[in-house]
Amino acid sequence: MIEAPQSFVTRQECDKLAFQNGFRRTHGENAGWRRYGSTTAQGSIWLARGEDWLLALDHAGVIAEIGLAPADLPGPGLARYAFADLGALYAVMPRVYQLAASLPEAPLDTFREKVKNLPQSTEAERLVVQRVGQDIFRASLMEYWQRRCPLTGIADAPLLRASHIIPWKLCETDAERLNVHNGLLLSALWDAAFDKGLVSFDDEGRPMFSPGLSDGARAALRWQAPIPLGPEHRKRLAWHRETLFQQNQR
Repeated sequence: MIEAPQSFVTRQECDKLAFQNGFRRTHGENAGWRRYGSTTAQGSIWLARGEDWLLALDHAGVIAEIGLAPADLPGPGLARYAFADLGALYAVMPRVYQLAASLPEAPLDTFREKVKNLPQSTEAERLVVQRVGQDIFRASLMEYWQRRCPLTGIADAPLLRASHIIPWKLCETDAERLNVHNGLLLSALWDAAFDKGLVSFDDEGRPMFSPGLSDGARAALRWQAPIPLGPEHRKRLAWHRETLFQQNQR
């Protein structure tokens, strides 16, 4: 049975949880579910308390990638989740925000807002706009990949690169250029090899090496685990293997 209306203590805990994890816009309470939004992330979240602590989401992309089993209970949003204690709910909230802030179309919306008043008539002006987009893309990948290279585990920000799968200049739209599924957060050496098509990745996220790599270079490209990929990554990596990577197979 959901506590409705929320008690003072429950409301305070819900506000604290939401505010500490980027959802600082309150939209009231309905049937015991308190709704929150964000200026930097898409979608809404709802928090409630019954026998368990409850979370509801309406962002289909977050629901698809959060990796949680929905609870069979009525409520707002597209999916609801139950947590035995508040600590368990706190543990998942950073990932909820990271996904909501980085998945399409959040980076594109940020880009459009930042460049709407910037001139783009000269090559120099267009390069400024491109730099804005690349900075947003990097920030989005940092959120999505939790600020570490998923292949090597390196988490030193100066050593991480926002690697486009389909290169910026070959993307047909800004939406594709800024799509977090068109990027990998790689350490600098892996990024250089990936950008030149000397390495690629199979559908399981395992590295594929070009014969053009020297033994020394291949030995230096150490990795810990396959990259966890979704279907949108796999679709773009198929392009990378068939074009950039294929060019180095002789």
